[in-house]
Amino acid sequence: VQLVESGGGMVQPGGSLRLSCAASGFTFSSYDMNWVRQAPGKGPEWVSSISTGGSMSDYANSAKGRFTVSRDNAKNTLYLQMNNLKPEDTALYYCVRGGWYWGEGTLVTVSQ
Repeated sequence: VQLVESGGGMVQPGGSLRLSCAASGFTFSSYDMNWVRQAPGKGPEWVSSISTGGSMSDYANSAKGRFTVSRDNAKNTLYLQMNNLKPEDTALYYCVRGGWYWGEGTLVTVSQ
């Protein structure tokens, strides 16, 4: 199982980023997928989940209305569109399968 996140960076408050997670080594379309983040000095925080086919998704309260999770099973890729970013969104964002398999993370920094 390999999960490789990309798309992080530095953005000003109110800006947007689109994270991607390229999955390999397993049948991507057979698994629900998750985004989890970890802010500096804090524990992991679940952000969003999406069902195998993408028809169902769920969000932490902190992400509702601003983030959108999606997937392209033909490309074995998971996405997280993040809009209206806030400084408190600053964190390492991880793509996670089942709680066991994590990518290396991509850093999102929201700052002036």
